[in-house]
Amino acid sequence: MSTTPRPRTPAAGKPVEAAGPSAGDGALGWLRELGPRGRRAFAGAFGGYALDSYDYLVLPLSMVAVAASFGLDSGRTGLITTVTLVVSAVGGAVAGVVADRIGRVRALMITVLTYAVFTVACGFAPNYETLLVFRALQGLGFGGEWAVGAVLVAEYASARNRGRTLGVVQSSWAVGWALAVVVSTLVFQFLDEDLAWRVMFWSGALPAVLVVWLRRHVEDAPEAAARRERSARRGSFAAIFGRSTEDGPGLLRTTLFAILLSTGVQGGYYTLNTWVPTYLKTERGLSVVGTGSYLAFLISGAFVGYLTGGHLTDRLGRKRTILLFAVLSAACIVAYTNIPAGANTLLLVLGFPLGFCMSAIFSGFGSFLSELYPTAVRGTGQGFTYNTGRAVGAVFPTTVGFLADGWGVGGALVFGAIGYGLAALALLGLPETRGKELQ
Repeated sequence: MSTTPRPRTPAAGKPVEAAGPSAGDGALGWLRELGPRGRRAFAGAFGGYALDSYDYLVLPLSMVAVAASFGLDSGRTGLITTVTLVVSAVGGAVAGVVADRIGRVRALMITVLTYAVFTVACGFAPNYETLLVFRALQGLGFGGEWAVGAVLVAEYASARNRGRTLGVVQSSWAVGWALAVVVSTLVFQFLDEDLAWRVMFWSGALPAVLVVWLRRHVEDAPEAAARRERSARRGSFAAIFGRSTEDGPGLLRTTLFAILLSTGVQGGYYTLNTWVPTYLKTERGLSVVGTGSYLAFLISGAFVGYLTGGHLTDRLGRKRTILLFAVLSAACIVAYTNIPAGANTLLLVLGFPLGFCMSAIFSGFGSFLSELYPTAVRGTGQGFTYNTGRAVGAVFPTTVGFLADGWGVGGALVFGAIGYGLAALALLGLPETRGKELQ
């Protein structure tokens, strides 16, 4: 047995003991055990996803103003979101391949810069068609950032704390969401709507600063990078669709069920994320400031949900946690959209558990998808399945947009509950991976 001391920074797949017998214990043990390089990678992924969230949510929070500016009906308004999510599937798949071939950090910088540039460009759009094109191109970067950042951090995290570590990264979505709500509330308070929505898009330039920091301070997990470089099949789409042979199990079944899981969860999530602000304004008659206060409860629930879900995914397992919150999220949708007219206090209170449940379900995704694929195709598998699910799930917001003309936004939102049923079904075809060392 080798007597060479183990490094204090856990590389991909290494036990917690590598960072010391108590490094992973306590409330912040997961952070201590990452080591200096791992913590910088965590900070980069956290910041990248928070700003990704901010740039994406500029549209839902400005949707009423954009629709008024270009004279759009609900269907064409919803199409902007759908196009963004569909193109994000391409961006996510490509970013995953790039991450497996040139490294996680380089790929992360490319995705962040892409979504920042085209978010700003949306603010200059002279008409609906141009906005649609720029928003689609923004989707290329938006689609890739989460998968690349999650893989980067997963390869530093230990098996026993990977779920909560990635759960905290996932919580940065709520941070970006909250920032977007605060900025939009202020911007729409002081500027005319025709200018305000453009200013919101221009503020999407912030992530460019992060790219400079990533370039100077963040690097890939060394052992995972070495394993990836030794593999001849890194970044291969063919590998994630390979069938089982005499030489070993294939990844086809895993990939198909992971796509279904991602489709269901994101179909439900983006339905709510896209249409709840409009629902509060058009059917509840709330002002922009009023909508912001209601969304504050939703976002608070989301942040706590991300952290709680990350903890539970290490305690209960990946599949049980996802199933639990799929059931609870579907129940919340039905309850949220059937509150009697005038019961706005109840609407406010229910916003917290709604945000909690629909966000907690995502906390296990980063660890679960990372553990389903080997290092050589981890970025490819995670990027493709997560973002293909996002693209197919994008049909849900558009469907709600068209149904809203006849059913009302509140009635159409119930359609999102179907997505969570698909997610529960997908779990039947996937293995439990809690405690699995990355290979």
